[in-house]
Amino acid sequence: MDHSLIIRNEKDGDFEAVSDVLVRAFEQEDESRLVKLLRQSDSFIPELTMVAEVNQNIVGSIVYSKIRIINDEGNAFQSIALVPMAVDPAFQKKGIGSILVKSTIAKAKELGYESIIVLGHAAYYPKFGFTEARPYCIKAPFDVPSEAFMVLELKEGILEDIKGTVKYNQAFSML
Repeated sequence: MDHSLIIRNEKDGDFEAVSDVLVRAFEQEDESRLVKLLRQSDSFIPELTMVAEVNQNIVGSIVYSKIRIINDEGNAFQSIALVPMAVDPAFQKKGIGSILVKSTIAKAKELGYESIIVLGHAAYYPKFGFTEARPYCIKAPFDVPSEAFMVLELKEGILEDIKGTVKYNQAFSML
């Protein structure tokens, strides 16, 4: 790993560079548009929005959003979603994404969040403790492969009695 790597909170001046990383990493603009919309919403969590910098260039980004899990009775339980994490393709496979995920999981616990939901690569996120959401009876609001829709309890046992469908910020439906 390059010893010039810095992980820090995103600042206003980072938006264009973060957008560029998202477009290069996902090879489309949806995630960049989503992050732009989330930044303007009340579900955006600036304390958990981090960038990875190498030689003063942003090469990675991770963003979190407040979400709710709504059960059949209409009760809402608070959670957060990791949406999205990206590393510039030229810097992938160097551990930068892992550092972003691990550091923000620790920060989320410190801030008192109790669980995280992610829609992501089924082979990547389990190494951080994420497991399929299906055994918890927590569903995505849209069709996704069940192995890609995962949860992480930050407070042990917090999801045992919580069942329902995740409700994301309206920004997700604007894409």
